[in-house]
Parts: sequence; structure tokens; C-alpha cells
Amino acid sequence: MALRPVQVNIKARDDAAVGRFWADALGWGVSSEGPGVTNIEPIGFDWPDPSAVCIDVVSVPDPETVKYRVHLHLATTSAAHHAEFVARLQELGATPADIGQGDVPWTVLADPEGNVFCVLEPRDIYGDTGPIAAVVVECADPRAMAAFWDQAIDWTLHEVTDDRAVMRSSKGVGPYLEFVRTPAVEAVKHRVHLDLLPDPVDDKPAEVARLTALGATGADIGQGEVPWTVLSDLEGNEFCVLGRG
Repeated sequence: MALRPVQVNIKARDDAAVGRFWADALGWGVSSEGPGVTNIEPIGFDWPDPSAVCIDVVSVPDPETVKYRVHLHLATTSAAHHAEFVARLQELGATPADIGQGDVPWTVLADPEGNVFCVLEPRDIYGDTGPIAAVVVECADPRAMAAFWDQAIDWTLHEVTDDRAVMRSSKGVGPYLEFVRTPAVEAVKHRVHLDLLPDPVDDKPAEVARLTALGATGADIGQGEVPWTVLSDLEGNEFCVLGRG
């Protein structure tokens, strides 16, 4: 098995504008594989590499504004860095967001199209992740999600409790993938999801069959005839298994 997360896919009305925000926010570069798609990755990055999970912003006609079950956590290195980073993100067009977080040490913001993300207070665990500390998935049952995703991808499971499950690349680099128990998780169409890459890419049909045997189900999000396959995990979170275009 060799299947790993390589990018976070964000749907947007204006992929170029949202892509530029995220590139400026992270200090990464911008490219495009075609109309309606903006790619953001570290400058000089040799894709794919486990040291980073990149961002693809994809233009769609009318992305819904919903409560996001998948969102990013950004890392900071000190209290001063946290304050400076939040101020800079707001200058770039981010806005404060209230998702019922109450009095917490991290800051919740939304990008220019309303995609919610968190800027974390300094935490030692994220000292070597790069600017993206974690991709966070809200769920009802972290243990069940961990059992599925531990078999689904070539990442290492570091922690499992009733409230949280944590994974990271088996190379010990890049961001974490975290499943966080959240009451009353809604079944909604998602604007943010993970893209997974088989290695080799021609193994996509076998990987899709393996994931289906693990409990994944096919998902129709209007993708039509495309080289990737859209699936949903045990709690309905969509993800894509990439293929050869």
C-alpha cells in the first residue's frame, strides 16, 4: 500500500484570489495546472514530498457557505509571532470568525471566501511542521475514523482517544492529520477535502477497490468524467484518489 495525502482541495468562486491569499499567508508560491485551478506549494518544492501537504483551490460556480468539517490549523512559534501572524492575515483579507469557540488561546479566522481556519498558539508538537500544523477533520467517532484512515493511507497513527486521533507521515515530517470529536456533526457537502496520491499513480483502480473494501463509498459531487475518483469515508467526508490525467 502506498497512498498518501498530498493536497488540501478548497472550492472557491475565485480560485486566483483565494489562492493568492493562501500563498501570501503561508509564504508559498503560486502556479496553475489549467483554467479554474490555482496551486499553492512551498517555493522550490518537488511535488509530491511528505514535508508538505499543498493546497489546490478549484473554481466552482456557487460554493456553499457551510460549517466546515475539514479545516486547517496554522502553526506559530511564539506569542509575538502569533499576534503578528494574525494581524498580517487580516491585512491580507482574513476576517475573525465565531464558530462557538469561546475563550480559547488560538484565533479563528476565515479566508476571503469564508473558509474557516485556526491560528494556533505556540505548541511544541508543531515546531517542525512548517506553516500548516494540521489538517483537522471534525467527526463523531475519532476511534472509528482512525481505524479506517490508519488502513487507508501510508501514515503513522500517533494517538487515539475517544476525543481525538492523530496521524502523520511515516517519514516524520509535514503536518498532522487530526480527527476531533465534535457534537452534532452535520452531513453536508464539503468545500474542503483531501486529495490522495497512489504510488505508482497507475495503482488507482486497485487503491479504490481496497478503500471500498475498508468501508469507503463512491461519491457524486458533479465531477463528471475525470481521471480521479471521489469517495467518502465512514462519516461522509469526501476525498479524491488522484489518477493520471
